Formats: sequence, structure tokens, C-alpha cells
Amino acid sequence: MQLILVLLFLTWNCANGEDWPQFLGPARDGHYSGTELAAAWPKSGPPLVWKIDVGQGFSGPVVARGRVILFHRIANRAIVESLDAATGRRIWATEYPTVYRDDFGFDEGPRGIPAIAGDKIYTFGAEGVLQSLDFATGKSIWTVDTQQKFGSSKGFFGSACSPLVDGDRVLMNVGGPNGAGVAAFDAATGKVLWTATSDEAGYSAPVVVTIGGLRHALFFTRNGLVDIDPANGKVRLEFPWRSRSHASVNAAAPVVAGNLVFLSASYGTGATVIQIDGSKPKQLWASDDALSNHYATSVYKDGYLYGYHGRQEYGQSLRSIELKTGKVQWNVDGFGAGTVTLAGDRLLLLRENGELMLALASPKEFKPLAHAQLLPATVRAYPALADGMLYVRNERNLACFKVK
Repeated sequence: MQLILVLLFLTWNCANGEDWPQFLGPARDGHYSGTELAAAWPKSGPPLVWKIDVGQGFSGPVVARGRVILFHRIANRAIVESLDAATGRRIWATEYPTVYRDDFGFDEGPRGIPAIAGDKIYTFGAEGVLQSLDFATGKSIWTVDTQQKFGSSKGFFGSACSPLVDGDRVLMNVGGPNGAGVAAFDAATGKVLWTATSDEAGYSAPVVVTIGGLRHALFFTRNGLVDIDPANGKVRLEFPWRSRSHASVNAAAPVVAGNLVFLSASYGTGATVIQIDGSKPKQLWASDDALSNHYATSVYKDGYLYGYHGRQEYGQSLRSIELKTGKVQWNVDGFGAGTVTLAGDRLLLLRENGELMLALASPKEFKPLAHAQLLPATVRAYPALADGMLYVRNERNLACFKVK
């Protein structure tokens, strides 16, 4: 009996390693370490496993334990659905009313990607509603209207933070004034555990990392980087990094390598690398000509970063830079906007036009290995990559492709 329990435990861990349960994957860094991907695809592209119709939203899917969780909007309902990962069949759905309107005429669905932790799902809607649901049934466990509770503003494009679960806490960039810029909630009850700063939220999601043996919650707020002790909300350091333009956003998540933190934004802000060592950050370099991320977060491998440079609406380039210096290694002009995922030594590039490209993650050159048109434009949501299956959504469909 004891042996059976051990085997079940090991099987569970292996299955968990193939999941994509939150924004940017298991370690929240855009890295995939599951089943090896195919070196090439048929001329028709990766095999389509299934495709379904979906509602509005920039919120990408997440995957855990054979289920796909999708957060989207149909009519005036914000809907969370649990789907069978193998077939796309609906398991359950739960919803709440929404009246969010986008001031710029963009998509009016949710922006933040859900998080799955243990037997719970956490979502954050465009109107700032944070909720916890039961993973098995979709039953509501608790709900907090953060805009109402903290007085946070709608911002340019609504609330967009992807929940971060750190142990028994849910960490959120909520953007409330009067000391409620960022907040931690009890994962079981929704009770507010602490708040910190008065920064506006921006559109970047937080990350939690261990630096020098200590846990650091890194929030890239609209004002800049805030380093917080996730256990008690104590601010360790603040590093201002934002555009002088009021009509600007910080959207890409911080990228961490050891004790180095890469921050990047557009609107003339540019990128920088700071070294966290005690309470005084050391800036290694800063440049608007290195790797200025408008929306998508870059990925890091062996001393180099790979990502999108420039404004999304003006046509972005794809490039690689050296982390410690900002030196550009290679550049592909006119590549266009998209997202980037690192799978071993390969880059999985999903472009806004719906094209998927596989390329080597090498600072020496940009070397495409395969490409295929997956869905019609426009694809802006982050994909999920779990057990060699790629889950992609555009404005009308969610589809699963076999890439292993």
C-alpha cells in the first residue's frame, strides 16, 4: 500500500510538470520543460486536435490535470469554463454579470490570465473582480471587487493583472490609492492580508523569486519596480521606471536571472537591468534601443534575452540581446507583435497574425526551423503549452494543436 502511494505521488508530480497553470507557465518565466517538441511539422502545420467558439477576451488559457480553464465574455456575462484538454468538451461553466466598456473600442472581455493552485482557480476580471472557484465544480468560494474595495481606477484598458498564488497568498497589482497599490489576499478566504504602495496598477503581472535566500515579490507597477516581502508586505526597495507620457503603460513582467532583474517598457521608457543586493538596487545599464517591450514579456536563456522590440502598432522587430550589457545580438525588422515561449533550446513564437514559428534560441543568429498558420488574426492572448499540446485563442476561437 505504501509503495502504491509513493507511485501515485510520483505520477502526480510528473503530470504536474507537464501543466501550464498560470501566466507564463509553471515557473512564471515563459519556460516550458515538458514533453519534447517536434523538430518540424508537416506542410499543413501541427495537427489540429480540436477547436471551439469562444467569446471576447485577451485572457489566455491555462491547463492543469487534464483540464483547460478559459476566462472569456459572452454578451454581458464574464464566464469561466473548464474544458476537457483532450477534446475541448465543456465540463462546467460559471459566470457573473459584467458591464465593462472599453474607452478605446478594443475587446471588452477579461485581460488577466487565470491561475490554478491546488483545488482552486483564481480569476481577475476587467472590472477588477477577483474570485476563487473550486477546480472540480466551478463553485464560487469567494469574491472581492477590488475597484469598489480599494477605489482603484479603471485605467486605460481595464484591470489586467494575472493572479499570482504564493503559498497561502494571492498577490495582486490592484492599483488602489492610499496605500493599496498592491495587495495580498488569503487564498482560502479572500481576506486582505496586507497592502503596500499607492502606485497605479499598469498592466504587468507580478513574479515571486528567491534572491539571496529571501523570497521577493516583484511588482512592475505603473511607476516602476517595487520589491516586497510577500510574507508581510514590507517594501524592500522601489525603482522608478516609467514614461513621462501620461498615455503610457508598463505591461511586460519583470524577467529575473539570479539577482538581476530586467525591466522593459515602451513609450520612450526603454529597458534596464538592475542588480538586487540589499536595499539599494544597482543599475547595470539602460537603453531605449536595446529591447523595449510594449506588451509581451521576453524570455531568458544562458545570458541572453529574446523578445519583441518597439511599439506594437508601429510594427515590432524580434531580437536577442545580452542581459548584462544590453548589446543587440541579432534583429529581425518587421517581424510584428506576438508572444515568445522558451522550450529547451527553441523559441516558440506566436505572432499576432496567427502564425506559429519555431526557431533556435541562439544569440548567434535567428534561425527559423518551422512555421505554420494556426488561426486567423488577431491573436493577442498568451498561449498555453502543456504536455506537447499548444492551446491558442484569437478573437473567436480556442484551438488545441499537437506540437510534440
